[in-house]
Amino acid sequence: MKPVIPSQATLREIEWLTGSGLRPTRQRVALASLLVGDGQHRHVTAESLFASVNESGERVSLATVYNTLRAFCDVGLLQEVTVDGSKSYFDTNTHDHPHFYWEDDNSLSDAPADQLEIVQLPDAPEGTEISKVDVVIRLRRK
Repeated sequence: MKPVIPSQATLREIEWLTGSGLRPTRQRVALASLLVGDGQHRHVTAESLFASVNESGERVSLATVYNTLRAFCDVGLLQEVTVDGSKSYFDTNTHDHPHFYWEDDNSLSDAPADQLEIVQLPDAPEGTEISKVDVVIRLRRK
């Protein structure tokens, strides 16, 4: 079955998907267009991406958005940043870097990585290894 590609899709979205081994389905291309279409990095929630895709006129269910974001994370296209037990953001910048979480408006942005220095991490418990360190700096207005 040949995938259906929306006419406004660009080579960037197609290459972004196929380069990681994902088929460029209509829904994936529509979401990829919103995430990387202009080449800028994004921090989105599933709900904000769902609203954006529906505003664009594309019909995609919220469940499909969640499943697609998970698939994008599984192949390394996105990184999930959890700010509390119930709220996750998805970042198109997959390099290790810290984040600012703005508590006043529940938004996430990149923090300058060159200003962060982690001097030492605790030893991992026996039989485990540290796979990743997430740094989320919570901010609120004075």
